[in-house]
Amino acid sequence: MTDSSTAPTAAANSSFQSKDEPRLTSLAHGGGCGCKIAPGVLREILKGIGTLPVPRELLVGIDTSDDAAVYLLNDEQALIATTDFFMPIVDDPFDFGRIAAANAISDVYAMGGRPILALALVGMPISQLSTQTIGRILEGGASVCGSAGIPVAGGHTIDSVEPIYGLVVLGLVHPSRIKRNADAHAGDQLILGKPLGVGILSAALKREKLDTEAYALMLATTTHLNTAGPDLAALDGVHALTDVTGFGLAGHVLELARGSGCVAEVDWSAVPLLANVRNLAAQGIVTGASGRNWSAYGDEIDLPANFDEVDKALLCDPQTSGGLLVSCAAQRANDVLQIFRQHGFHGAARIGTMATDGRGPRLLLR
Repeated sequence: MTDSSTAPTAAANSSFQSKDEPRLTSLAHGGGCGCKIAPGVLREILKGIGTLPVPRELLVGIDTSDDAAVYLLNDEQALIATTDFFMPIVDDPFDFGRIAAANAISDVYAMGGRPILALALVGMPISQLSTQTIGRILEGGASVCGSAGIPVAGGHTIDSVEPIYGLVVLGLVHPSRIKRNADAHAGDQLILGKPLGVGILSAALKREKLDTEAYALMLATTTHLNTAGPDLAALDGVHALTDVTGFGLAGHVLELARGSGCVAEVDWSAVPLLANVRNLAAQGIVTGASGRNWSAYGDEIDLPANFDEVDKALLCDPQTSGGLLVSCAAQRANDVLQIFRQHGFHGAARIGTMATDGRGPRLLLR
C-alpha cells in the first residue's frame, strides 16, 4: 500500500458532493457501527425489558442479544425482523447508502434467512445537505437491496441534526434452520468470514489519512453481502451463527460464549486482518468505540503476556457490515470454508474453538 503521508486521500479523490456542502463524516460524532451504544450501557438500558410477556410464537427475542427477532408464522416459515441504521462512515453519499444497507441486510443472513423486503429509515440535516446528496444516499441503499433481490417498499424520513440512514429488513427462514448466537457446542470450531479492521480504516478516512487503494478495500468488504448465511444454516453441524459488527470480534465471540456456557479460545495469529490496519492502529488511528468496547467486556477476556494495545484495538475494533462468525462441529469446518469461498469470501479463516474448562463463559486469546 502506498504510504498515506504521500498518497492522495480518498476524500481528495472523490467528486461525490457539491463543494458547498460539508463532508458527511464531519456532520456526525461517530460513524457506522462505531455509533452503537457501548455494550455495558446497553445492558443497563435493556435490563428490565426482558421481563415483559412475549407470545410463544416469538422464537428469538432480546434475551441473548441476537441479530434479529424471529416470529413463527407456520410449520414451514418464520419471519425475521431487524433494523439497523447509523451516521456516515464515509463521505461519498452513494457509498454511505450501500454500506448501511449491506450492514442492515446482514442480520437476516446471520439468522440463516433470506431477505424479502426493506423499509428505509432516513434522518437528514435538511439545512446542510442538498436533496441531490440525500437522494444519492437512498440510491446507494436501493442498489444494494437490488443486489440482494429485495425492494425498498417504503420507509420514514425526519429532519435531524446528524445524517442517519439505514433499513428495516424482513426475511424468511424455515423454523428448523434458524441459527442463533446462543447454540454453540463445546468442541466446535470458530470460523470468521471477513477480515477485521473496518473501524480503523474509517478512523483513517475521517482524519484524511486513507488512500484510494485502502478506501476501495474498505468499500469492497463493507458492501459484500453475507449471502453465505442461508447455505451455512442448511449445513448439518453448524450450530451457531452471528455477524461481527459494532461490538468488535471480542464482543460477538463473547456472545457465543455466554449463550453456550463455553470458553471461546481464539488463536489471534489466525484472525484475518485487512491490509495495513495494524500499521494504522500503531499510529494511534483507532476509534473511540474500541476503547468503550474494552471497558464493557475486558474483564471477561484473558490475554497472553505479549498482547499489546494495538492488538487490543484490533480485537475490539467495531466492524461495520462485518463478516459472519460460525460455530460448527469440527468435521464440518472444511464444508463451512467451502461455502464461504463459493460466496466470494476467500479470506474466511478458522480462528478458534469452543471449550469447557470449568471457568464459565470467557474469551481466551492464544
